[in-house]
Amino acid sequence: MAVLRPEAAPGVYARGPAQEKAAAVVRALGRQRAHPDIIKGRTFVRTSWLAALAALVLAFGCSSPSAPARAASPKASKERKPAAEFVLKDADGKAVRLADYQGKVLLLNFWATWCGPCKIEIPWLKEFERTYKDRGFAVLGISMDEEGWEVVKPFVRGLEVNYRIVIGDDMTAQLYGGVDALPTTFLIDREGRVAKAHVGLVSKGDLEKGIQELLREPAGIERAGAAARPVGAN
Repeated sequence: MAVLRPEAAPGVYARGPAQEKAAAVVRALGRQRAHPDIIKGRTFVRTSWLAALAALVLAFGCSSPSAPARAASPKASKERKPAAEFVLKDADGKAVRLADYQGKVLLLNFWATWCGPCKIEIPWLKEFERTYKDRGFAVLGISMDEEGWEVVKPFVRGLEVNYRIVIGDDMTAQLYGGVDALPTTFLIDREGRVAKAHVGLVSKGDLEKGIQELLREPAGIERAGAAARPVGAN
C-alpha cells in the first residue's frame, strides 16, 4: 500500500543549510508526534516548541529567506483515489461509516487530545462546520487517543466541539496511508475520493480554500467506487 507523503509545511524557507534546518523544525512544530507511550502499536516522540522556536530564530536571523511555501490546490479530479471505507463508533456507540457522507465534501481529521497543533485547529474546524454544513460539507474527527472516550468525551465537551467525533485505531491509520503524525487531515470530495492530504498543522486559510474549491465542484453521478480501496491503492 502506498504511503501518503507529507505536504510542504507552510512558511518554510528552504534555501541554504540554515533554511533546510529551519524547514525541518517547522515540520516538527506543525506535526505533533503522538504520546511517548506506544499507541496502538506505534511509538511517537513529542516535540519541544520552545526549542523549535529558538532554532527558527537562529536559522532565520542569519539568512535571507525566500518566499514561504504555499499549500497546493486539491488534486485534479482524474488524479484522485477513492478514500478507504471504515466503520467506527461515535460517543453514543453508533456506527459511523465513510459511506454516510456520500455526496458531501468531508474534512477527515486525525487528532488526539494531547496534540498541541490539533488544539489550534479545533476552533477552525468548528467554524467550518457551522459555515458550510448547509452547503453539503461535514467535519469528522478521528481521535487516536489510546484511552478512548474516557479522555475524549470530557475534552470535546469542554471545547464544545460541534462536529462528529469517533475513536480510531491502528487499522484505521493504515487504511489512510499509515498516519504517524498528528494532526493529519484529508479533504474528501463528493464522490468519496481524496482530493487533498495535509500532514501537520497548516493555515486556516489553506484548509478553507480547499473546502471552498471542492464545494464549487459539481456533484458526480456516482461515487466512482469510493470506499472500495485504501488510499494509494492501484
